[in-house]
Amino acid sequence: ASRAATGSIMSLYQLQKFLYVLNRDEAAQDKYREDLDALIAEFDLTDEEAGALRDGDIGLLYVLGVNGQILMHYAAFLGIEWFDYLDMMRDGIDKHGPVRAGVYTMTGGGQSFTEEEKNR
Repeated sequence: ASRAATGSIMSLYQLQKFLYVLNRDEAAQDKYREDLDALIAEFDLTDEEAGALRDGDIGLLYVLGVNGQILMHYAAFLGIEWFDYLDMMRDGIDKHGPVRAGVYTMTGGGQSFTEEEKNR
């Protein structure tokens, strides 16, 4: 039931809701591990969003506009370390362009991450 990539606000809401539920609900975490496609089907996602979730593509999810707090927990769920997570966000911008939606489109063109990053 996914739609063509539209970049709509409603779609971003559904993507963030998926990750929010996954971050908080042990049953959703089990379903993620056992039948990811069934879990994805419970949300109204674009093909691009569903693909990013199947691939664990932190960079694309960031570019799509997922909130960093939600995305950080998803990365931890996937076993991704903090600085690798930051690198994945940077790589996402390099590969997919600037952040398309959400709060990060308004801050530094989606190019800046954290104070820790500046000191690397």
